[in-house]
Amino acid sequence: MSAKPRARSSPCGVETSWRRPPARLAQAMDIPDLSHLAQSGTRISLRVTPKASRNRIVLEGDALRVYVTCIPEDGKANAAVQKLLAKALGLPKSRLTLIHGHTARDKVFEVS
Repeated sequence: MSAKPRARSSPCGVETSWRRPPARLAQAMDIPDLSHLAQSGTRISLRVTPKASRNRIVLEGDALRVYVTCIPEDGKANAAVQKLLAKALGLPKSRLTLIHGHTARDKVFEVS
């Protein structure tokens, strides 16, 4: 007996039989490998864009831009940036410390 995908109705009322890939796979494509920066004492300067359409990291020449979907309120965007950057570096979040830019778009994180 083979399992057939069940038809699902979308929010607009149309039934579909395809399945969306898991969110973690879709996000993994927008996160570059930054493991070469994961050395103790390294300072990483970046520019943050909150309220973006998706979480992603973009390398533009020497500059690093981070887009997060969170709003810049009560440190939510900073936490999202820390989590995304930690994933790209292959480190736990606890090893990243926000040094400069708690309320600014330009931020500096240090790897401990």
